[in-house]
Amino acid sequence: MSGHTKWHEIRRKKGVLDQRRGQRWTKLARDITVAAREGGGDANMNFRLRIAIDKAKQDNMPADNIQRAIDRGLGNTGEADLEEITYEGYASGGIAVLVEAATDNRNRTVAEVRAAFNKSGGTLGESGSVAWMFETKGMITIDRTPGMDAEEIMLMAIDANADDVIVNEDTLIIYTEFTDLAAVRDVLAENGIEMSGVEKVMLPKATVSVEDKEALQALKLMEKLDELDDVQKVYSNLDVSDELAEQFAEQSA
Repeated sequence: MSGHTKWHEIRRKKGVLDQRRGQRWTKLARDITVAAREGGGDANMNFRLRIAIDKAKQDNMPADNIQRAIDRGLGNTGEADLEEITYEGYASGGIAVLVEAATDNRNRTVAEVRAAFNKSGGTLGESGSVAWMFETKGMITIDRTPGMDAEEIMLMAIDANADDVIVNEDTLIIYTEFTDLAAVRDVLAENGIEMSGVEKVMLPKATVSVEDKEALQALKLMEKLDELDDVQKVYSNLDVSDELAEQFAEQSA
């Protein structure tokens, strides 16, 4: 699990979550649209839509934008349908990379994703080439604050059926089976625990360590992919040292 956790923390330290609001809102709106298309527009009946809306609200997205994204997913706006596509490939050193995208133009998106792989020493693979190395999980992020009892929250989450809790310097990362994500989230909310993120993620079943040079190339590829407008999320099975993660996070932060 450390591979995804490291990338999550790197993005936080680089300030990615606080930059490019327009791009963030585009990605959040697409997540809402796809969720509404798949499970309907009632957030009480569609948990994926519910967490997508919650995430958008946390980012101060206007209610009109959220509703427009829902309407698009329901086919009420006349806009082109968004299609959810997963791309698979390898970064330098044979690191597996999984890319989730939402697009209204397959040709544009695959060209941009392939270019990012090629420019960073990677290779875009065929469907099924690396997906088997990952599994669907739920992830809850809690920002640590002074006086917070991390152990109490950890025990609370595990009692609610969480799989694992990672304690970082600034955050607590809770992993669950995706089917248990709503229940664990509700238990934490009922106990007054504020969550900065609740989402579905793809975790590697095992992580891989490579030489620092190859690890940095893989991180650069993930960053390039993350910056593409059509790309929603990027995952890999890369494991890096805390020192290397810190070094990369400080670059152009």
